[in-house]
Amino acid sequence: MWRSYESSIIDEELQTLADHGLTMTRSFFYWPDFMPAPDRIDEAMTARFADFLDRHQAHGLTTIPTFIVGHMSGENWDPAWRAGRDLYSDVYMVGRQAWFAAEMTRRFTRHPAVAGWLVSNEMPLYGGATTDHHTVEAWARLIRDAVRAAGGHQPFSLGDGAWGIEVRGHDNGFRLTDIAPLVDFLGPHVYPVGDDPVRQKYAAALDCELAGTFGKPVIMEEFGVSSDFASEDNAARYYRHVLWNTLLAGATGWIGWNNTDFALTAQDPYRHHSFELNFGLTDATGRPKKTLAEMRAFRQALDAIGFAGLRREDTDTAIIVSSYLDTQYPFSSPDSHQAVARSLTQGYISARLADLAPALTRETVHPIAHPREDSPAPAPRGGIDPTARLYLAPSVKQILATTADAIEDLARAGATVYASYSPGEVDWHRGPSYGRMNSLFGVTHQLDVGMNDVIDDVLVELTFSRDFGGLTSGATLRWRAAGSAHSRAYLPVIADGAEVIATDSHGRPALLRRPLEAGAIILCTYPLEHMAARTPRVNPDATVTLYSALAAHAGVRRLLSVDDPRVACDTLVRDDGARFAVLASHAAEALDVKPVLADGLTLATLDGEDVSGAVTLGPFGVRVLRL
Repeated sequence: MWRSYESSIIDEELQTLADHGLTMTRSFFYWPDFMPAPDRIDEAMTARFADFLDRHQAHGLTTIPTFIVGHMSGENWDPAWRAGRDLYSDVYMVGRQAWFAAEMTRRFTRHPAVAGWLVSNEMPLYGGATTDHHTVEAWARLIRDAVRAAGGHQPFSLGDGAWGIEVRGHDNGFRLTDIAPLVDFLGPHVYPVGDDPVRQKYAAALDCELAGTFGKPVIMEEFGVSSDFASEDNAARYYRHVLWNTLLAGATGWIGWNNTDFALTAQDPYRHHSFELNFGLTDATGRPKKTLAEMRAFRQALDAIGFAGLRREDTDTAIIVSSYLDTQYPFSSPDSHQAVARSLTQGYISARLADLAPALTRETVHPIAHPREDSPAPAPRGGIDPTARLYLAPSVKQILATTADAIEDLARAGATVYASYSPGEVDWHRGPSYGRMNSLFGVTHQLDVGMNDVIDDVLVELTFSRDFGGLTSGATLRWRAAGSAHSRAYLPVIADGAEVIATDSHGRPALLRRPLEAGAIILCTYPLEHMAARTPRVNPDATVTLYSALAAHAGVRRLLSVDDPRVACDTLVRDDGARFAVLASHAAEALDVKPVLADGLTLATLDGEDVSGAVTLGPFGVRVLRL
């Protein structure tokens, strides 16, 4: 782009974005061109970037320049002088990167079109993944310090994609525990591939939730889809749900990948990654696609509800994030991280579809890496938050020994804590690791040495032996059995202090409640969320009904809900007290749903017209109403 810079095309593209309500772009210093030698900046390139900034300003847009690029669209792009040196640990290479970032910052930091700074684009793909997170943290700190020393006062982040162990369960060296103290925002990059349409539409939301547990604003920094991979209608629906679901998951900004399709068939990387030609919000002629219309509609809705003053409504529901997602304990299977991620995802989706708006609370307390000596030491992040009424621990194989004490304390204080069993997906210490399982759950387990109690049934049935959370005695919920030779198993128990509230089709205890002073601990002996996570096109499943019953039993207050698991409801509250209901449909057909409102609440359109009776949602539609 910078070698064949055409300002008239830039003007046309920026005008199209501005016409559709967009306010900013993300832009790359293509490193081989901008820094052709280790001690030289190409001033022709920087002059073109200065023009690029001026044109942003003229159209009322800003941009976030990105220094080390590096990697883009299926290929890595080295300056010739790198000569294979390591980007994180070679002191010369780290120094050259810091120098380049400082030089670009000095040139452009005073320009009003610069909205922030990013170090890289998906650096784990360019510099490589590593388990040496201390070196990555030092590399990031040195570049951050160079930007600040050069006068870069704008928000700063890394552009790494937030793919590390605390979000994806895979350690690539970019740990948010280390990164969060260095940056002003965190930016997930999300391109899910899966077998369930609802999971696809919540993947970005869950990444935002997990990144948000580290106390910094979360920008949905990169998402999108190539027209090669999805029809225009399906791509637009995907954009719609990513935008709204991540807003409801705490995101405060959105950057689609990318601006426009390309007609560059002979140019790498598009020659060999031809699908990369077609990620644009416009096609190569400049025609807006339906995805750009979704961005415009989203911007208009945010303006209508006063987005700058909005926050998420407080919630009574928390999902416990197992420390086996984010910590590699000695002599434990690294595969356990991925198993935790899958069950967590399914539990999160079911809670969303049950209209519980769950918060995530991490089991572990993460120490702050290298707090600054001249600032107050921030509080440690993590540890189970004590303020919820309902806690969900979906299909857990392992908890910390200290967590058992925390669970009992939460229940004694009045909370309902639900945990479902999982033996794990591999034969590494097959079975549960709960410490004092029998006393914690009020059972006596009947496990045998090294053996699994295999689920032979095609369908797992839970039949309630008493009224529970709106479900009547005799009600039956069903799940498709799924899992590996290790994980497709139930937990055989005898009640020993707990009440059996549901049994399986063989009359065995399946759901047990141990009362504890003001609250209770509820154990499910089947890995419900794990089975669903391993089942294609499963959502919504019966877990939504179970979670809704658990919420009613726990006294969770939902400002609104609908009795259709294909529709998710949530609320946002503005600084002036105004509240807004967001209803999002995952159905391919139009739906008429009747919201159930908390006492004293009514619904109205944003124009003030009363809404009573059913609310109509189009296929995969989203409605925003005044609450």
